[in-house]
Amino acid sequence: MSKVSLIKIFKHRITQKYLRRSGIHHAISVAKLAVRLAEERGVDPEIAAKAALLHDMGHYEWYRDGKWDYKEYRKHDIHAIKGAERAHKLLIRLGEDRLMAKEVSLAVLLHTDSYLPFSVEGQRTAVQQVVADADKMDEQPGGLHHYKEMEFDEALTHLKKLDEAIVKSTSIHLENKAAE
Repeated sequence: MSKVSLIKIFKHRITQKYLRRSGIHHAISVAKLAVRLAEERGVDPEIAAKAALLHDMGHYEWYRDGKWDYKEYRKHDIHAIKGAERAHKLLIRLGEDRLMAKEVSLAVLLHTDSYLPFSVEGQRTAVQQVVADADKMDEQPGGLHHYKEMEFDEALTHLKKLDEAIVKSTSIHLENKAAE
């Protein structure tokens, strides 16, 4: 595992600012799903988990006449672009490997194509597809998945387990490569 754990990413004030807006519960749920899918598909679970945790950090609020307007938000949505930039900047600031930061930010960028005038289905890398699939698995109509709540300590417990699972998965992968 790299020097930047999921817990270290999560505890950073910038992560906290944006995940509180987009939903800590959703971010943790998608990260857990991404690790599971990554292991099933033979994809790097560390990249998948970091991208999944940060995938919605580009969300912003769209209110019309004092009420949340999900349809208007979707029409003007560029959260994946904003999120990819924020994720990359955050990871570099935390000391993440530059290639890892790039892979994570690309997976954040391509976790959805809702902001594009065309589909990227069939064009994503395997890890990018894992993050997109994990996000879809946790979605609820009208964006309700962003409003589920999770306490900070509960999130840390989940992330600690994910960090441990990533270390275990990485060492098994390295052992298998050495045996080949």
